[in-house]
Amino acid sequence: MKRIGVDVGGTFTDLVLWDDDGTVVVHKTPSTNHDPSIGTMDGIAVLAERAGIDPAEIDMFFHGTTVATNIVLEHNGCDVGMITTEGFRDLLHIARKKRPLNYSNYQDLPWQKWQLVPRRNRRVVPERIDASGAVLTPLDEDAVREQVRLLRERGVDAIAVAFLHSYRNPTHEQRVKAIIAEEFPGVFVSLSSEVAPQYREYERFSTAALNAFIGPKTSQYIENLAQKASAAQVGEDVHLMTSAGGLVTSRSASEIPVSLLTSGVVAGLLGGCAIGKASGFPSVITLDVGGTSADVGVAPDGALRMKHLLDTRIGDYHAMVPMAEVDTIGAGGGSIAVVDDGGMFRVGPRSAGAVPGPACYGHGGTEPTSTDAMVMMGWLRENSFLSGTMRVQPELARTAIQTHIADKLDAPLDEAAMGIFKILAHSMTEAISLHSVRKGYDPRDFSLIAEGGAGPLFAWQIADQLGIPRVIVPGHPGITSAVGLLTTDIRYEEPTTVWTSSADPDIELLRQQVERLSEQAVAQLRADGVAPENISLERSVDCRYVGQGYELRVQAPDGEIDDVWVKTTAEAFHEAHGRTYSQRFDDKPVQLINVRVTGVGAVPHVRIADIEKGTADASAAIKTTARALFWKDDTAKPEWVETPVFERSLLLAGNTFDGPAIVEQFDSTTIVGMNQHATVDAVGHIIIERNLA
Repeated sequence: MKRIGVDVGGTFTDLVLWDDDGTVVVHKTPSTNHDPSIGTMDGIAVLAERAGIDPAEIDMFFHGTTVATNIVLEHNGCDVGMITTEGFRDLLHIARKKRPLNYSNYQDLPWQKWQLVPRRNRRVVPERIDASGAVLTPLDEDAVREQVRLLRERGVDAIAVAFLHSYRNPTHEQRVKAIIAEEFPGVFVSLSSEVAPQYREYERFSTAALNAFIGPKTSQYIENLAQKASAAQVGEDVHLMTSAGGLVTSRSASEIPVSLLTSGVVAGLLGGCAIGKASGFPSVITLDVGGTSADVGVAPDGALRMKHLLDTRIGDYHAMVPMAEVDTIGAGGGSIAVVDDGGMFRVGPRSAGAVPGPACYGHGGTEPTSTDAMVMMGWLRENSFLSGTMRVQPELARTAIQTHIADKLDAPLDEAAMGIFKILAHSMTEAISLHSVRKGYDPRDFSLIAEGGAGPLFAWQIADQLGIPRVIVPGHPGITSAVGLLTTDIRYEEPTTVWTSSADPDIELLRQQVERLSEQAVAQLRADGVAPENISLERSVDCRYVGQGYELRVQAPDGEIDDVWVKTTAEAFHEAHGRTYSQRFDDKPVQLINVRVTGVGAVPHVRIADIEKGTADASAAIKTTARALFWKDDTAKPEWVETPVFERSLLLAGNTFDGPAIVEQFDSTTIVGMNQHATVDAVGHIIIERNLA
């Protein structure tokens, strides 16, 4: 079976073709941000040509995209109308009355400055359902028709429908959807009861509005890509990565595009988990460094952690959809270094991007970036970038760093370049600390997976600073996110709010809801063509102690739902609470707030195969030496060292070498620091550890 993974980033589109016969072909191409499907399909054509196959021979097509995310961050979504319960017109504006800067009278509230739905388009109708699902005020259908016609006259592109307590009883929202189809056919419709059927009205309203805001453009992109792929006979359908780490079909993604937020970011974490397991180190911290940003994820025992639903944001908007625990900081190969008017030396978050890019690219960029710094330190050589297909110009990097950094700081050029690297590395170190140490995990119990084009350039330094025992550099670090797309299954999460307590559980309610959600999940998977034997179900529950305002998600057991099931779930919560907050209260009743059933449709996964075995002697892979800048530790003076440069494709399993060393390949460059030792393992991953000799 031939599978292709395509991850579209802000700078590059990464592609990997994986054949069960052991063939792996990778490709990177600049992203076509005006229409990402162009770069995607052009990249697939090049990839197929390199593999010597026809694109029609590709059996499965997996895709991670930033289209939905970019629409939100750039505030360029469509014109949205909203129909909501009378009296709740301004809920999106009020939000939770939280302010980014508590004591400032002069600040922008992003959800108010860049409104998802302008107030004039937030229309109210008489209706009311209470928290039990009972109808207090019937839906005024004439009022609905009047408001839909008004929105049609105003030319909105999408309509969000969000009623109070519709998560308990969605009949009013469903009826409005039917009326919209009659009065305004073809408009994109987003129901809060379909997008986020859970309590917390502001977050649910925001998610429905966000889904409408990105819906038309995202759906158009997905449908356009699916049509192009179908015309080229690439796979049966395009399967897209969701923010929860699962795959959905193009049909499902077009209906609920808000599920695609952080799509490609999660793929990098999944790829890191697969890489760690293949090397025998399942607990991983992933560092995926691209041209603009760095993504950090932590997966104890190779399991994804999910964010709390009050933390699942994109930009400054709440999106109450499942999101894996991965976060992004503005630190990448294109991060720009500056000395500001106060004499402060800073790097990022502003980035040179792909165009004009770092100064050394020769595309018109004049500001120094971290890539320019690593060119000046000798780590990125003139004719080795992307295996020589892209030539960097060291003299341009030198001029940029000298003019903007060294002269302003009155510092030597090499120290200015090293400073750029160290500042950016420190930002990444802090991000990893935030998501490990400060959440109860010891980095020394993990391996650091170096991903992205720039991850292997930074990982050696970060591991040394945090005491992480090893760095794992995969065979193709620059396309790890694309590989991650090939390591997961089709997944649909069906949630609902139940509100019951372990002290007096409503067993019948739990049974009914789990059964209903299970049927919905199975129906979704069957509609996608998943065979019954490939379908499985997973259960989870959002729990909290009585009196708490936030929940923790825990896995719930399979089998009959009875008092034992509730007790087992409550004990799982006690353990999770103790691990998260260092406190557990076994004598306190546990509230079961939301129940979730996730339908899993098994998809054949790629297997990282063993590579050719060699001896400990890696000298045959050395292609040259280069003068490069290194230091033994942060207190040592940097020195220029004649450094061996290895060709990655020539390294064999069992090869070992000491740092400092540079390892070059098409999609990335790996640095092994002083006092470090590298070993190539059975599957071709480079394991970098501190040299204890």
